[in-house]
Amino acid sequence: MISEFPHLIDLNDHPVSWWNGLLDLGEKILQNPALYAGSCKGKIMGTLFYEPSTRTQMSFQTAMLRLGGTVIGFDNPATSSVAKGENLKDTTKIVSGYADVVVMRHPIMGSAKAAALTADCPVINAGDGGHLHPTQTLTDLLTLKCEKKRLSGLTIGLCGDLYNGRTVHSLCKAMSCYPDNHFIMISTKELRMPSYIKDIVRAHGGTYEETESLEDAIPKLDVLYMTRIQRERFASEEEYFAQKDTYILTTKKMQLAKPDMIVLHPLPRVDEIEVPVDDDPRAMYFKQAKYGMYIRMALILTMLQSKAKTELLAGEVHKGVSCPNPKCITHAEPYLPKSFAGKGTTLVCEYCDERILLK
Repeated sequence: MISEFPHLIDLNDHPVSWWNGLLDLGEKILQNPALYAGSCKGKIMGTLFYEPSTRTQMSFQTAMLRLGGTVIGFDNPATSSVAKGENLKDTTKIVSGYADVVVMRHPIMGSAKAAALTADCPVINAGDGGHLHPTQTLTDLLTLKCEKKRLSGLTIGLCGDLYNGRTVHSLCKAMSCYPDNHFIMISTKELRMPSYIKDIVRAHGGTYEETESLEDAIPKLDVLYMTRIQRERFASEEEYFAQKDTYILTTKKMQLAKPDMIVLHPLPRVDEIEVPVDDDPRAMYFKQAKYGMYIRMALILTMLQSKAKTELLAGEVHKGVSCPNPKCITHAEPYLPKSFAGKGTTLVCEYCDERILLK
């Protein structure tokens, strides 16, 4: 299925040249924001935030306001018709009729693609469960471009909840598209990076190693990407508390790192980075959040000016086959076509990327 609108569901749906264009525009806006004030005068952005957010929601809102546009939407589904049982299609269809661009965060994997199938304007994925978070990745890329002056030849440490962490999934997929990047994946066995992400890294010629020791990895790193152990992604409190304090970045551990290593974090943090680390000049996470506003300004401008079409579903519906991932949007919204890419005995859900092995 091809949509008449440009969408950003997965950053890898677009060529690297498109990413680089966004990054260049983001850097230009950062250097001279006044030049872009009023660029979106008369335009409306609809924000559909089905789960809590501070930085992503506010940076999108601020980005649109700085561009001269206006914002409508909700940040709590309990205050919308969702609380009455309205499905995702109907909510998206209505709001996309009011707005020129829709930004959506949702706790269920594949929800942004599902929304884009019937939307009447561009849809931007602001996070779909533990799946993807492409605008955070654009934020990370702009931070690296400005602070490290390159996007290739980096050793990147990813630490914490790599299984549920949509930010590290998106970052791995993106940075593997630039040459000579090496990933050190630091997590417990229970929270290791999903196999499909590691497959993508290998397919692009990237390399990776896995370890459970932050202390062993940190001296090798150009970038340390810390993540929160996400309570909301665990099935029980017991599972969460068994993992939550496994990795904590301290000033003592920072002494093991290179003088020019930088620390990134998508935020919010809980206790995985001690507050005294904030005073280390290598701690970039607050600056990183500000870069997010500039890249989202660039993205909004690009989406509103683009006439490109987007291929959303390229696979097939297989009789009797459904996605085995209980967190996939196809279970919450049963009217959706259950489309799978791939052939033979291996299929891939086009919403959540879950693999299905046919017997």
